[in-house]
Amino acid sequence: MIDSQMQEKIDAVSSRYDGQRRQLIPCFDDFYGTVIDLLPNEKKAPKILDIGAGTGLLSALILEKYPDAEITLIDISQGMLDKAKEHLGSEKSKYIVADYSTYQFNENFDFVVSALSIHHLSNSSKELLYKTVGEILNSNGLFINADQFLGASNTNEKLNQAWWNKTVINSGLDEENISAWKERTAMDIPATVEDNLKWMKSAGLIDTDVFYKMYNFGVIYGKKN
Repeated sequence: MIDSQMQEKIDAVSSRYDGQRRQLIPCFDDFYGTVIDLLPNEKKAPKILDIGAGTGLLSALILEKYPDAEITLIDISQGMLDKAKEHLGSEKSKYIVADYSTYQFNENFDFVVSALSIHHLSNSSKELLYKTVGEILNSNGLFINADQFLGASNTNEKLNQAWWNKTVINSGLDEENISAWKERTAMDIPATVEDNLKWMKSAGLIDTDVFYKMYNFGVIYGKKN
């Protein structure tokens, strides 16, 4: 379940969220690009669910690859999804304002994707979410999560945080936005890549792997039989 304080923080930054993405994600192009590359070219009009969709940044990139896709965006923040609707329209996009970790989905999808959201959940909620993903994916469906992950050891996590702090401080963000960023990240609950892949396997996903990793940013993948 997503913490109410985190929901307030997300709502508060919805108007400037996209503009800060490249400053907060130094590996932006490779990070998002890996998600798009992993989606198969042979699918022409897939049915897609974007969980924790925010302002629709990932959905917009996916729709460039699949203009005929039917995509559902779910997020706890009305403000974020209002921004997404401005970008994507509503002709082939559906918007759900809800906590995706507890939402009861009544349809299945070819792809379930997420970017920079699942790390907000407790570990037990992550595990339950992956079980839901396994249930709502169609046969041969894919799950791809581009997210922040905890270092495999305390030493590695210190390296992650030192790199990210350095890059964000040098990114051009002003002190007010850097302080707001630090306040938000203090509420994060990332888990290691290893734990996330373990939970995905327990949910019945196969071929689980990490296809991109840059310090704390990574893209993990799983497939349903």
